Amino acid sequence: MISETIQRTAAPLRQEVVATLRRAIVTSEYSPGERLVETALCDKFSVSRTVVREALRQLESERLVVTVPNKGPEVATLTPTEARSLYEVRGALESLAGSLFAERATEAQRGQLVARLFDIRRAQSAGGVQQLLAAKDSYYEVLLAGAGNKEISGMLRQINARTQVLRTLSTSSPGRSPHMLSELTDITTSAAITRDPEAARRACEVHASNAAEAALIAMESTPRSGHP
Repeated sequence: MISETIQRTAAPLRQEVVATLRRAIVTSEYSPGERLVETALCDKFSVSRTVVREALRQLESERLVVTVPNKGPEVATLTPTEARSLYEVRGALESLAGSLFAERATEAQRGQLVARLFDIRRAQSAGGVQQLLAAKDSYYEVLLAGAGNKEISGMLRQINARTQVLRTLSTSSPGRSPHMLSELTDITTSAAITRDPEAARRACEVHASNAAEAALIAMESTPRSGHP
């Protein structure tokens, strides 16, 4: 009975640490290759080493953290090959989501997608990269909700967490923003207005392919963080 009570109490705490640490990695508070020292994390979150270790194991299963022999856990670093593979999967999933949205989305969801596109335009005019990424995230939340497939949502969430740093680099790369807006406009038109599944699929493919190219170029031109 006592152990069950402890587990029920510890589980929400562990989940909170996982969520907070995941967010810190995604927002680059911890850089790729940076060591995650257990004692420092214990002090930071005011939790036991057991909770920290369980949180790190969870993030390792999500491939946001890796354990390096003789060094310990550190933030995972994507190789160009891994990044390209992730963007290929993202393109396939987003293309399916766009096609399903055109087929399944309600009238309200169609209107919401158009509204989120205008939010992206406003964020682009404001010039903040993080604000623009947040607006894009909201756009995709609507797109995925309208697609009506939770499996796609779950897989894309994990992919986007692993490529968040690259998304920031690609979105802020010179000349990318206008093309991105044009691509999202094509997606919105075909998915929410003309409701053409095939056109929506193609528009999503183009957007994902161009985003991948921009991310990989930015990746190659940016020095790697962490240990040599």
